[in-house]
Amino acid sequence: MNVLILGLLLFLGAHSVRIVGEDWRTSVRARLGEGPWKGGYTAVSLVGFGLIVWGYGMARHSPVVLWNTPVWTRHLAALLTLVAFVMLAGAQVPGNAIKARLHHPMVLGVKVWAFAHLLANNTVADLVLFGSFLVWAVLNFRSARARDRAAGTVYPPGRPVPTAIAVASGIVSWVVFAFWLHGWLIGVRPFG
Repeated sequence: MNVLILGLLLFLGAHSVRIVGEDWRTSVRARLGEGPWKGGYTAVSLVGFGLIVWGYGMARHSPVVLWNTPVWTRHLAALLTLVAFVMLAGAQVPGNAIKARLHHPMVLGVKVWAFAHLLANNTVADLVLFGSFLVWAVLNFRSARARDRAAGTVYPPGRPVPTAIAVASGIVSWVVFAFWLHGWLIGVRPFG
């Protein structure tokens, strides 16, 4: 569990700099330069992600079950992760209505993904992993919205074609991940 927690601290810590220290981030980026800042950020994130994967994998070998999860929670989680995948795609496709409406669909997608996994999973490691991502996403979304208000950010209205592309991309990505990649990468098949 310690490896998982260390990985979460590194990964989410790197991704929380704008939440807790926007001025510090700006001054360090200016002092180091864009390239070295991004290189350090990427290195810390990759190490953290690797430790999360390793730590969660170790924790799954001796799970501590907290509660019984009814079968229906898996179905709800599948539906919620579909929504999360569409939101993630909405963050990547320029000019779509998802981003125009939600402003930060990637962070909201992480929030929905984490909540879905908390519903369907029931161990201490699940609570630590997905609970940490959920708390981070809530704080990050709040911080991003505050930055938008302070900067007077206006999001352009979405257009139908990019919106359709975002929705279709999200659905296709979800199908590929849910039916094939999740089992191969995570070791759990959500649908079988």
